[in-house]
Amino acid sequence: MSRKLRAIVFDDNDDDRYMIKRLLESRGYEVLSYADPSECPLLHSHECQCGQTEACCDILLTDLNMLKVSGLEFLEQQIQKGCKIPNIAVVSGDWSDSNLKHAQRLGCTTIEKTPTWDDLADWLHERGPQIDPSRLLSNWFLQQDNNSN
Repeated sequence: MSRKLRAIVFDDNDDDRYMIKRLLESRGYEVLSYADPSECPLLHSHECQCGQTEACCDILLTDLNMLKVSGLEFLEQQIQKGCKIPNIAVVSGDWSDSNLKHAQRLGCTTIEKTPTWDDLADWLHERGPQIDPSRLLSNWFLQQDNNSN
């Protein structure tokens, strides 16, 4: 049975978040988007709430530099909680060597933020076919989530 693809997006820039959401939706994704990780129920759990064979989404995209928490800090917290999201990318137009190395240590893809979003589109084109249509997605956080836009 084929299930709709799901993505979670974090970006404090409204225009960028809107463009990423539109790009994902045009590829058939259900998109939950947030200006800040603190708005998402994922941040507030002490451990991953997904079942052993589940993840809450297929793709997680986060901006590197956000006001309250950096994308890398958020991802590090999620990984420590046991997060099983298979495809994670961090987007930035301002990569430092230390941030690139940190993302690499976390196993995240790094994407250069450009006006055309070509790098992101290429990554989605590469990752999409690799997502198992019979995989299980957890919905635990959807009941608690009233803020996504």
